[in-house]
Amino acid sequence: VQLVESGGGLVRPGGSLRLSCAASGFTWRFSTYAMSWVRQAPGKGREGVAAIDGDGRTSYADSVKGRITISRDNAENTAYLRIDSLKSEDTALYYCASAYCSGGECDPFTYWGQGTQVTVS
Repeated sequence: VQLVESGGGLVRPGGSLRLSCAASGFTWRFSTYAMSWVRQAPGKGREGVAAIDGDGRTSYADSVKGRITISRDNAENTAYLRIDSLKSEDTALYYCASAYCSGGECDPFTYWGQGTQVTVS
């Protein structure tokens, strides 16, 4: 399994970014897996910011609600994270992660990408 994030960069406060997570190598079709975006700011622990299941149901951390949108394209095996109104506190390494789901339940997020850096300054 391989998850490859892209789309990070240096952005001015108030700007927007769309991060992508391209997935490959899954045993089952992509829509079987929940996808999540997790970030880690310098000197801090990892923070889950958003998740989406195979049917498109989403959940968001309270800290980012209203500014972040998670989506997926099951035909392209790709998940996305759009961040609007970027703030300095959004500066972090953003990872995507995947979890196999079956029967309405999901495993822990087992597979992780290497991350893409977002710097807001």
